[in-house]
Amino acid sequence: MKNGGGKRRRGGGERVRYAVIGQGYFAQAAILPAFRQADGCELHAIFSEDETKLRSLKRRYGVAAALGYDQYDEYLGSGEVDAVYVALPNDMHAEYTVRAARAGVHVLCEKPIAVNVDEAERMVRTCRENRVKLMVGYRLHFEGATLEAIDSVRRGEIGRARYLSSSFAMQVQSDNIRTQRARGGGPVLDLGIYCVNAARALFRAEPIAIAAFSASRPDARFREVDEQVSAVLRFPDERLAQFTCSFGAYDHSSLMVIGEKGRLRLDPAYEVASDLTVEIEVNGRKPRRKKFHKRDQIAAELIAFAECIRGNREPEPSGEEGLADMRVLDALQRAIESGRTEPIEAEPRRRRPSKAQEIRRRPHGMPSLVNAEPPGRD
Repeated sequence: MKNGGGKRRRGGGERVRYAVIGQGYFAQAAILPAFRQADGCELHAIFSEDETKLRSLKRRYGVAAALGYDQYDEYLGSGEVDAVYVALPNDMHAEYTVRAARAGVHVLCEKPIAVNVDEAERMVRTCRENRVKLMVGYRLHFEGATLEAIDSVRRGEIGRARYLSSSFAMQVQSDNIRTQRARGGGPVLDLGIYCVNAARALFRAEPIAIAAFSASRPDARFREVDEQVSAVLRFPDERLAQFTCSFGAYDHSSLMVIGEKGRLRLDPAYEVASDLTVEIEVNGRKPRRKKFHKRDQIAAELIAFAECIRGNREPEPSGEEGLADMRVLDALQRAIESGRTEPIEAEPRRRRPSKAQEIRRRPHGMPSLVNAEPPGRD
């Protein structure tokens, strides 16, 4: 699958061999188990700095190699894997993506792609220069309810969409890495990115300006990061999208698009392990609801990326998609600091999520965790 030397280059029917670096909560709860039903994908290696994790997870998943971070470059250069799933803290995404690209290994990187635009641009550029694929882990780009909502708005079921309102909240644990500014913590990069990405997909456009506010209680969890942030995005055609993301509120996610003739609602909107429901109401008629049962969203990602590698196609969502969100989030931070509406230097996007991308795989249960804790609290 690599376009250059080494052992990598597989034909259309071969399995794509993945390495997963970072064995925190999300990797153990969602990524590693997903390989069991990710057709054409093989979990070949794992990386961690925790020897207990390596021993236990190697035995559980039967991987060929369980290695420390200091062995990353040598192993990727060996040609033993075709792709790496970067499941590290946000501040490490750029470094480990760039190192993989230079080794000729394709990269599936968790969102956000990076912690700022400069890092994201370097990642996209390095992958392009080394002729490797870069996909960002927007799992909902393959999920049925999200794609149904995008298609319904595109077809004008609620008339021309005029505004969007969304929220995403959780109670973060005090010792979680998401409370550390230096690690790319805070609710905007962790939760707000879902709201931004959804607005861009549903409006099929890039925002041109943003205003934002932050608010935090005197709570030890929020010494370094904001507790919650609200923002308003201005889109072309005089459309607005408002969202709030919070690390100090009841677990919740929802999205509503209001058009000239009706409304569309997703509630919950962004969950990884629950049923999702699309509700559409038009011209005052009884709302129409369609439930999409819980499915393995990560297996879908793995399958989609493997197909892009085998077929030498650019992924959707690509590195450029991740960069587009970072342009918005960088402008959001400037707006909080300046207290003014800030412009967004957006570039047109040719590709948007479509129903053709939907991939269905059955959900799996929660595996036992090894030295890892969920980010939220009761």
